[in-house]
Amino acid sequence: MAGNSRRTPCQQTGDAGETAALGYLLRQGYETVARNYHSRYGEIDLIVKNDEYLVFVEVKTRNEYAVMRPAAFVDKRKQQRIIKTAAVYLAESPLDLQPRFDVIEVTTTSRGTYEIDHLENAFWQEGDYAAY
Repeated sequence: MAGNSRRTPCQQTGDAGETAALGYLLRQGYETVARNYHSRYGEIDLIVKNDEYLVFVEVKTRNEYAVMRPAAFVDKRKQQRIIKTAAVYLAESPLDLQPRFDVIEVTTTSRGTYEIDHLENAFWQEGDYAAY
């Protein structure tokens, strides 16, 4: 392959899921702060805000035939990487908003549409699941 400019089908599916999730959040009144924010600990797919919260969003996209819910792939190890990355973001760009960690499940259908399930406050600092 010529360089790293080619995206795998899995990466393309993830990108499409993130775009669908962002569109959903914007329709819900959130504002975009960052997309694909990186730190040495990992990546946060979306950072959005509203009047009350600065929301760090992990987007998981699967097809309708998947055996497990997409959010099941956000295990404690992944949660801790997201929390550490959020701490780096907050140190660099402090805001006077309450941080929150959400997961958005994007399910692709055979009709070519997306179903979105927004799990607000899906996990917190202690790493325990709250939303499912």
